[in-house]
Amino acid sequence: MPTATHSATEMAMPIGYISVLAKGTPIASSPGAAQTPTIKAVHPLARPSNALRTMTATNPNTAGVARASSGPNRRILVRYQRGPSYTGSVMSDWGSDTCSGVATSTTTESTWQERRGEDGRRRWFAAGEPGVAVLVAVVVALAAWRRAPVEALVLAGASFVVIGRWRSGLGIAVVALLVVVRSDAVHDGLLADQLGPFAGWASVAAEPNPGLDATRVILQVEGERYELWVRGRASRLRVDAWQHGDRVWVEGTRRPLDPKRAGRVAWQHVVGALDADVLGDRVDGRRFDVASNRVRALISAGTSSLGFDDAALARGLIIGDDSDQPDEMTARFRLSGLSHLTAVSGQNVALALAIIAPLLERTRPPIRLAATIAAIAWFVVLTRAEPSVLRAGMMAALAAIAFALGREREPPRLLAIAVVVLLIADPLLVRSVGFWLSVGATAGVTMIGPPLQRRLSPIGWLATPVAMSVAAQIGVLVPSVAVFGRFSVIGIVANLVAVPVAGLVMLYGLPASVVAGAVPAVRWIVMLPVGLGTRWVDGVATVAAAIERRPPWNVAVVAAVLATLACAFRAGSAVKASAAGDNIGRERPRPPRR
Repeated sequence: MPTATHSATEMAMPIGYISVLAKGTPIASSPGAAQTPTIKAVHPLARPSNALRTMTATNPNTAGVARASSGPNRRILVRYQRGPSYTGSVMSDWGSDTCSGVATSTTTESTWQERRGEDGRRRWFAAGEPGVAVLVAVVVALAAWRRAPVEALVLAGASFVVIGRWRSGLGIAVVALLVVVRSDAVHDGLLADQLGPFAGWASVAAEPNPGLDATRVILQVEGERYELWVRGRASRLRVDAWQHGDRVWVEGTRRPLDPKRAGRVAWQHVVGALDADVLGDRVDGRRFDVASNRVRALISAGTSSLGFDDAALARGLIIGDDSDQPDEMTARFRLSGLSHLTAVSGQNVALALAIIAPLLERTRPPIRLAATIAAIAWFVVLTRAEPSVLRAGMMAALAAIAFALGREREPPRLLAIAVVVLLIADPLLVRSVGFWLSVGATAGVTMIGPPLQRRLSPIGWLATPVAMSVAAQIGVLVPSVAVFGRFSVIGIVANLVAVPVAGLVMLYGLPASVVAGAVPAVRWIVMLPVGLGTRWVDGVATVAAAIERRPPWNVAVVAAVLATLACAFRAGSAVKASAAGDNIGRERPRPPRR
């Protein structure tokens, strides 16, 4: 224990976790806790240790619980068996310092170099790096698309060459073959078992989608899905009242789809068409569906105080319901590159979790994890389990599980695992355009966005929105050109202006619309910010679409933006090179030798 006397005139110095002088006084340069006066210790506060973990010691955040001299205890170290973030090694062998109780790891230099290499740079396909998971996701997606066992094995072999570890290559081959078998079984299920006349009860599998002269709805008949096109004013008004999960009486004829149409709706598991002669009564479905329909009804009632177009856009931003949006609005949002705002994404899921986070803050970890996953599942059902929300919900659930287990939560790894899990569960998602747009945008934001943001740091606070907007547009470039045959060049600028306001509408709009729907007296004042936000987003889409239709102007605007980004990128590279020059001669931290 330290003596009661100390020199009051000496300068204050930080107490480190482990590094000490010969007489036990903490070294001032050690990373550590709060500033305290120097003291004279009779016994050392902590014995010297050569563990790599000492380089990344952090401040104790709870006064009176963790001391700078003791560091984290053995229970916490065993609970989170991960080394420093830049090593990626698993600390499996723990020793105890008999004097201080500080655990030490047996992380070796070979493991550290396996992740970093001799030059200290990160190896993307090293053990434990997210590049391996991304490679598995690419192989699984190609296997689900092609459904060819030989090609799957070839892809697995190529993965083995890239990774250089036979166990990883064998695992990728097994997963690819599993996806091929699963995909064949699901595609065989797209053949209708029964065709011809039908009279009975059917379940509404997808919300009615009104078009210009007809309304499309998907019905589940005897375990199989059929699409129904309804024409005529009276029939369309009857069908528009149907909701997901409702049971309706239908009489008609089931027939197969033509091959081209079957390929377009395969991701929805539609096996045929239903020509209805009689549309009868409607009854409520399961309680779970009824509960979600009531919440959606509250949101619809809350947004009803806005204009028709603003209300339709607000529902699209909040819960991804774009069924009531006019064709003109849909066209200008696609033309301006803002159509992703009306599809539920990770931003919607994150904002929904942010709303319930204060309620779960003081609960125990198992209860918090279960409640978080339940909230994610509820939001997925509320938004009708579209491909984009399935991707976002799966990533959120994986992040929650990784946080509870103390594992790494790198977004590229979470995205790759989510794609693999979803394609194993439903290989037909590989044919969904919305799924690939969502995956592409997320991949661009998580993989291209961070390094681009660092390079654009000279432009200040604009670096983050500019980098993320450009990265998202790069991510959706391939699917946009392959499917729609065009790419919105003005989308980079439009997203910079519209996305921040759209995020505020998503965050505020969900609870506000529920309150406005439940309490009509305050509906107008509560929904006023939502109305202003939706008009701003729609106005940006209108202006951007008008510029996009004029090729000389849209090219000029994008050229100006790219020139600004190029100047910022060059300045960022110069700053990075200058910083690298300043670090020449400094010894890079090395792991200890055993």
